[in-house]
Amino acid sequence: MFGLATTRPADAEERTFIAELQVGSEEAYNRLVAQYAPSVYRVAYRLLNNPADASDTAQEVFLRVFRGIGRFQNNCSLKTWIYRITVNAVSNQNRWWHRHRGNEVSLDSPENSPVSASLRQSDRSWDPFESVVSQETQELVQKALLRLPESARALLILREMEGLSYEEVGEILHVSLGTVKSRLARARLALKTELEALLAPAPGPVPVWSHAD
Repeated sequence: MFGLATTRPADAEERTFIAELQVGSEEAYNRLVAQYAPSVYRVAYRLLNNPADASDTAQEVFLRVFRGIGRFQNNCSLKTWIYRITVNAVSNQNRWWHRHRGNEVSLDSPENSPVSASLRQSDRSWDPFESVVSQETQELVQKALLRLPESARALLILREMEGLSYEEVGEILHVSLGTVKSRLARARLALKTELEALLAPAPGPVPVWSHAD
């Protein structure tokens, strides 16, 4: 009860899919990228607030996925595992981008990468906010998110924007279910405070009234 949050392991269909990935199936590779690239990019962008960095991070995530798929154990879902890799990759990017930014070269051309192709196909349909709120509100929420610590942003993005369960969020972040709920409550309050601050009218100059004699 007080341990790390856990989710159900991969089901039979997913285990078959994972086995295909592990033997190097190109069809399985393309299917994985098509299915998860928009989500990976979305999370990376929300955390980094930079399209180029988010695209680079998405490609790094899939490089890690395919390097590590042979060691994948079916004690969690593939989705949870990929989100975990994404959050970790973003943390690394935030720590090291100043040092490496000018020196790294993508393994794939942005135009030819399977990840980039999937992102182009998805266009902007990935954003769950788009159909219910205006672009202006999206930008306001993003600005408020960026005022929060990375750990709080990750919680809000995974739970509120990606719609993951508390258990999935806990497993991705390696924390207990109770910790997820308590930290999420604080993160929601912090986001509300930042939104209120952004929406508050800026104090204007005090008018100086001249009175005729």
